[in-house]
Amino acid sequence: MLLYLHGFNSAPSSHKAQATARYLAEHHQDEPLAIPQLATAPQAAIDGVLPQAEAVVAAGEPLRLMGSSLGGYLATYLVETLSERYPAADIKAVLINPAVTPFELLSDYIGEQVNPYSGETYRVEPEHMTELKALDRPLIRRPEAYQVLLQSGDEVLDYREAVAKYQCCQMVVEPGGDHSFVDYERHLPQIMTFIGLA
Repeated sequence: MLLYLHGFNSAPSSHKAQATARYLAEHHQDEPLAIPQLATAPQAAIDGVLPQAEAVVAAGEPLRLMGSSLGGYLATYLVETLSERYPAADIKAVLINPAVTPFELLSDYIGEQVNPYSGETYRVEPEHMTELKALDRPLIRRPEAYQVLLQSGDEVLDYREAVAKYQCCQMVVEPGGDHSFVDYERHLPQIMTFIGLA
């Protein structure tokens, strides 16, 4: 199964999520794909995806994760947590401009927000920062499980934080670009190769 985790204030209808879905439909029709709408509260977001991800791993099937921005942070939590529980698990994750310390960045967004994709109004609460901090996995214990895609022109996140955290992992750093990861589609063939869908 391929589980795609979108970023903060995003949705399954985002450009990268839909580009991934189209590519899978064209080239890997038999691969199950899940692109859930993640809950606003971080712990609720994890609670919404962890059972499904764990069921795949517990059944001995490959778990393929993709995470953009905050979704990359959550994907890291899933890789590290499930690898501890299932040391022999076949888990691969591709992180696109992943957030490294979202509990610091998102403190600037506390209060009412509007999701640009759904129009939903919601609130970012101070306790969400505490929940994010609790999900932090500062040490990467399964470096072979990750491929990290970064663009140095990311205007939201300092890409150097991800370079430092994931330095032991397979990494692509492109000059320029932005937080949306410009020309994302160009990378989909090698992404699929990395996660085992070549």
